[in-house]
Amino acid sequence: MSSALATRSWADKLPTKVTRLVHGLAIASLISQIGIIVTGGAVRLTNSGLGCSHWPNCVPGSMTPVPEMGIHGIIEFGNRLLTFVLLVIAVAFLVSVWKMRPTHRTLYKLAIGLLAGIALQALMGAITVWTGLNAWIVSVHFLISGALVIMATLQVNRTRVEYKKQSVAPTTKTLRQVTFAAWIFSLLAVAMGTVVTGTGPHAGDASAPRHLFDPLMVTRMHTAPVYLLVIATVVALVLAYKQGGNARLRVSIWWLVLAIALQAAIGYTQHFNGLPIILVLSHMLGASLLIAASADVWDRAALLPEYKRNDS
Repeated sequence: MSSALATRSWADKLPTKVTRLVHGLAIASLISQIGIIVTGGAVRLTNSGLGCSHWPNCVPGSMTPVPEMGIHGIIEFGNRLLTFVLLVIAVAFLVSVWKMRPTHRTLYKLAIGLLAGIALQALMGAITVWTGLNAWIVSVHFLISGALVIMATLQVNRTRVEYKKQSVAPTTKTLRQVTFAAWIFSLLAVAMGTVVTGTGPHAGDASAPRHLFDPLMVTRMHTAPVYLLVIATVVALVLAYKQGGNARLRVSIWWLVLAIALQAAIGYTQHFNGLPIILVLSHMLGASLLIAASADVWDRAALLPEYKRNDS
């Protein structure tokens, strides 16, 4: 009896609407998802990819690094520990929206999706180690992180419009199609970027296999969707100003413009300067911000209006 009362009392304390805490957890989730991409890049760029040579143990017989693994073991193990930070934040967000399931179905589904994605990412991390940092597996590992960034971005947008009671202006069909195209081109650019990385020198470990593609050819293939992304973004910006009445969408597009410009500048600089580690790491951060920015633009143009009609 007392146990049932305690459970009911605990559940009664959960939010019934989006609060500052719920929105804050969504922001924390986005920041942590981007952060683990950067720390994962640091693992690879410091040749610490096999600093923990086994999984789930770091080394046979030990969950934690041993002195023989040196700094590489500490770096790789530190990145593994961050997964638990992501997991705690994701569980906390799910709990925070638990009582809102009937009225905020999308938030609930995003919370479940993020948890499932983190579990999948942990599995891919294990497969990455088991395959000795196979370049294709490493690419998939990164792309799953990109998908989690997208889901976290959607969480932030939806909790923001609820918490701050923002209006969501309707958009035209053409603008929705163009922003969707921009989002797809950004994903293609990032996906091709992982092939470029898999062909380059930063393998994560000296013994890790690399793609045998021509570096110049895959780099040019990587830039093709970038040019299409630039075109789609410019068209979206023109259409957004022509439509008027949606200042938040225009601001989001400008953030996408900034992300593209910074990413292009870093990309060209690293390409012509021998891929220095700090620039490669900056490019990985830029890729994360690009994914978030393009998802934000498409969300504001196409998905948020539908969310407001159906979920709140």
